[in-house]
Amino acid sequence: MTSSLIPERPLLISPTLAATIGLEEAVLLHVISELLLQHQPLHRQDRRFAAISEDTLMAALPFWTLADIKRVQQSLQGLGLLLVEAVPDEDRSWLLAINQPLPASRQRISTTNTTSAPRNMRSSNAGVATRLPPNWQPDATLYQQCGQRNIPRDFIDRELSAFVLYQRDRGKTEYSWQRTFLSWVISGWEKQRSVQNTKVLEAPMSNDWQPSEDAVSILEHGGISLGFIESAVPEFVLYWREKGTPGSEWNSRFIAHVRRQWERYTHTLTNDTTPRPIPRDFTPDPACYDVLGMANIDPTFAEAQVQEFVLYWQDRNEIHRSWNTKFLQHVKFKWAQQSQVGQNLLARITDRSWAD
Repeated sequence: MTSSLIPERPLLISPTLAATIGLEEAVLLHVISELLLQHQPLHRQDRRFAAISEDTLMAALPFWTLADIKRVQQSLQGLGLLLVEAVPDEDRSWLLAINQPLPASRQRISTTNTTSAPRNMRSSNAGVATRLPPNWQPDATLYQQCGQRNIPRDFIDRELSAFVLYQRDRGKTEYSWQRTFLSWVISGWEKQRSVQNTKVLEAPMSNDWQPSEDAVSILEHGGISLGFIESAVPEFVLYWREKGTPGSEWNSRFIAHVRRQWERYTHTLTNDTTPRPIPRDFTPDPACYDVLGMANIDPTFAEAQVQEFVLYWQDRNEIHRSWNTKFLQHVKFKWAQQSQVGQNLLARITDRSWAD
């Protein structure tokens, strides 16, 4: 029974082959092998060639663009698994062949052709999983591919002996040791470059270090004043210079440092408990009037006490943790005192004891 979700013949890909040469390469290799069976064959160099146009490839691979097909095709050529020749007088067609010998019954051996064929065409093990020979050497194609990635030849040569020893100890077989070694070299080169870049980026704190404009902008957008940010730089530089630890993310560390300091600073302003003399321009916190209002004390009366309160404590020259608390006590005392005076005056006016 067929499914409407699979209206055509599916692609069958070998998981082992895909893991060895890459999924995209395995897909294209499978499609080309089927197209070779559908086209008129041309036997050359013990290989089955066929003229296949770009339109045919695009029709068979609708999920790829032409650029994708050419990219994967070049990868297969680099691995020595695909042979490609131009078709005379045809700009959009190519002679393609899987680089694998034909069965003996269909071979047409030619000594001249075999001698003149390129090295990757003469490989009798192409397309066959084999163990790595002890004297295995990559061909010129690998050096070209590495050169495109700016990987120096001496690095490739240094990695070769370790690669051969490691793979022979494992005893595995591969379809293409060329591709396996290429992956090995690229991975090793990227790791080496990563270590080198990290060492270059890491450096001790310098005396003239300044935060970047982006770091300052981030802090300012967080509500931190520019003056506070600038004042934090000398402290930050001194701390890390004395610590002597190299780093590569000084701006990130500076942002975290300033945010912590700003939080402590604003918390201190809100909950300041440091004893100090009363300021000449002392003004009670608005919350003081709210507290007094809850005690039914007229705010106008409280405001009238500020000047006397400041003058009194300036003359005493004492220090206290919270002048707002002292002001509350002062106003409550004055209010109670005023109320007591009023009550005494009312008592004297309404006193009738003299008439008894």
